[in-house]
Amino acid sequence: MGKIEENKERKRRAIMNAARDLFRSEGFVLANMDRIAAEAQVTKQTVYRYFPSKIELFEATLKFMGESSEEHFMDHLENPDTAEALHRFARGFVQFHLSEEHLETFRLLVAESGKAPEITKAFFSVGPEDTGARLSRFFAERLKLSAPDQPVRLWTAMLLALRDGVLLGRAQPTDREIEEHARIATDFLLAGISFEG
Repeated sequence: MGKIEENKERKRRAIMNAARDLFRSEGFVLANMDRIAAEAQVTKQTVYRYFPSKIELFEATLKFMGESSEEHFMDHLENPDTAEALHRFARGFVQFHLSEEHLETFRLLVAESGKAPEITKAFFSVGPEDTGARLSRFFAERLKLSAPDQPVRLWTAMLLALRDGVLLGRAQPTDREIEEHARIATDFLLAGISFEG
């Protein structure tokens, strides 16, 4: 990468870091491009050059947050052992959805989707829909399901049950509890579709 490209990428990341922090602290509605520019130490025109609208910046920020998460749970689907791939995916999926960054984003969506419904569309376009599509392909290819969408939705809903408790004020589960929850939900899925490893 040349110096010009490095400088562009540095500015782009600075803008997304500033946007992420302001969206999380002030919400989508109150965060404005002037404050984002000031926090990123760039001009407002620079922000608009990279992101023509606040919703496009929000969507890019969601993608950025997903890419920079410690656990890339989707990578586990490449494991040739199908059951192991699902177990590892499940654990990473639950850990990601229990991260403080994700929980704050989810709270933002719940609090502001009535005032700014476009944020929900942006959220689903960069996360859940992509995850669902990849899982559906995996279920069709590896588990030989002709209609994989419903099992995918049911399994991911089971996995997200821990997040629902945390959002409602329950204590964050331990790594052991996450591991056990992911294993039981995945074993239940595999038993329900009579998977033969």
